[in-house]
Parts: sequence; C-alpha cells; structure tokens
Amino acid sequence: MSKSYCSLGLMSGTSADGVDASIIQSNGDTEYEVVLDKYFIYNQDIYENVHNIKEKINDSNDLKNLSEKIQLLEKKITLFHVDVVNKIAKESKSNIDFIGFHGQTIFHNAKEKISRQLGDGKLLSKHTKKTVICDFRQNDLKNGGHGAPLTPIFHKLLKKKFKIEKVIFVNIGGIVNTTTILYDHMSGKDIGPGMCLIDRWIRQKTKKNYDENGKIAKMGKVNKISLDQLMENFKKKENILDKDVIQSFDTKYFDFSFVKNLSVEDGAATLTEFTAKIIISALKLMDNHKEEIVLCGGGRKNNFLVNKLKKENFNINLIDKYGVDGDFVESQAFAYLAIRSYLNKPISFPKTTGVKEPCLGGVMFKS
Repeated sequence: MSKSYCSLGLMSGTSADGVDASIIQSNGDTEYEVVLDKYFIYNQDIYENVHNIKEKINDSNDLKNLSEKIQLLEKKITLFHVDVVNKIAKESKSNIDFIGFHGQTIFHNAKEKISRQLGDGKLLSKHTKKTVICDFRQNDLKNGGHGAPLTPIFHKLLKKKFKIEKVIFVNIGGIVNTTTILYDHMSGKDIGPGMCLIDRWIRQKTKKNYDENGKIAKMGKVNKISLDQLMENFKKKENILDKDVIQSFDTKYFDFSFVKNLSVEDGAATLTEFTAKIIISALKLMDNHKEEIVLCGGGRKNNFLVNKLKKENFNINLIDKYGVDGDFVESQAFAYLAIRSYLNKPISFPKTTGVKEPCLGGVMFKS
C-alpha cells in the first residue's frame, strides 16, 4: 500500500477576496480524504491592492513597471498565508507534510510563457517551518503548455471516487475551465469568462464585491445590442470555440467596454447572459447529453446563471451533491498537486494544457 501524506492546499482565485485552505490526506494517486476546509477573507488593504494592481496590468511590461509595488504586495499576501497556515494547522491538529501554495494570480499570458502568482514560497516555508511547493505553472509553460488548467488530474481522482463513467467538470471561477473524462480519457481547457466580468462590473458600479445569487442581474434586462457585440468580439478570438484547441485566459482577455453605458442591473443581466451563452456553447460542443455535468467554483452559487444552464436540459449537478464543498475543489486540488510534485508524478498533460508530454511541476522550499 502506497504511503499517505497530509497536505495543505492554499488557493486564491480571480475574485481575490480571500484564501481557500484545505487539508487532505492522500497518496498522490488514487486515494484522498478531506481533513478540513476553511476560508480566510483578505483584509481590506490586501483586497483593494490586489484589484488595483490587476486593473493596472494589461501586459508583461506593466509587470516590470510596477515591480516595486508588486513585491510589497507579494510580501503582504505571503504573510497573510503564514497566518492562515498557523491557524488551520492549530485547529486541525494535523501534522502537515506539505503546503501546496498557489498564490494570487495577477497576470497570465501563455503565448509569452508568463503566469504571475503573488506568493513567496521561500518566505512561507521559513515562517511556517513546513515544506512548501509552489510555482506549479512554470514548468508546463516552459514545455509548450498553457500553464492552465491544472485541476483535471484531481478531477480524475474525484471521478473515480464518485464512480462516474462519463463526466464534464465545469469550474465556474473567474474563468470557466472544463475537464472532460470519458472512462479513462481526460481532457481540459479554459472556455471563457466565468464570474470575472460580472464581478468586475459589480465592483465598479456598486459597493458590493459580487452579484450574490444573481439578484442584481435578475432585476435587469439583457441589452441585445451589447450582447451581440460581446458575442461577436468573443468569436473573433482565434479558435476560441474550437473544441479541439487547448487554451487558457487571463481575466483581461475579454473586452469589457460594450456594457459601459448600461444601468447596473442591465449591465449585470447582459454580462450574465453572455457568460451563460459561452458556457452553453462550449458544453454543446462537448456534451451529447449522456455525460454528467458537475459544477464547481463560486459561480455555481449564482442561481440566476445556473438556471440558464439547466434550461438547456444538460444533466447538471453541483459537486456538493457528492459531499464535496464546491468552494474548496481547487484548494484541495493544489494540496493533491503538492503531493504529486513531491513524488515526481506529472500534474499536467498534453490534452489538458497542451504540453508536449506529461509534465512535472512545482518548486519546493524546505524549512
């Protein structure tokens, strides 16, 4: 029987509102159990600084020009994660073998082989006295991959655990990514904007961080002209709706300007409709209505959006149905990837990121 490890996964998504932390027990292959999931909200200073920095970064040159501010913010974020590790370790009373440290993404461009996550693995290891594994995307990018999505291998583990023959996992985070697993054949890709455009609109137009349950969108009307412009612009992107093309996106990849003159409610309604249409189009290319579609990520809580998907007669379930909290799938995944990285097992694959061959990943820092 293969050795089991206790691993803590730390994930902050594109909403950049806090850190999802998950402790799992796993052999890095076919087995895993959840020990504890917990969410830690960013303080207002970090939250505002992350979003301010992200708004200013449009290309890799901006990363260089803002390097001093980025370094200061990276230290703050890392020290916040130190506090998270200490608190969850104390609460769980677990002897943690590894920390899978994703960090806070502020820029991603696969063509330039750049994916920048804020988080200092060496500093986190020093302060927590734990082995930290981070920078999961870099080796994939160096070997011809997109550096994302990295969750498919974990989704494959969940499929086996749930005993589902054919499944499409749809993670509705800031970006929507999918993992299709038919028996043992696994593929994955980013398909388009998830909550990033809606969240950005709400942050700019209100004092809220997101549209809870789609309540604001539900009060608005879809502006057909703006929707058609959004769809036309999206379809102009090279191969963006080709089911055989692997791709990854940054949240800034999508043009936000087409709704700028709408009311808060109409803008939210239009962006929600746009997001739903992109997901539906992608699922129709992949799904023949025999696969089970399992929704993960924060977007699964937007009932207004999810109901639009359900109207298409897809076989849709929330991952929570299987006893997994859908808020913590990615943090659990990075705990799992940390173990695989330690064991020199591949974490990305030709059909999931476009890498040339199954690829190792992660940089290790020992205390």
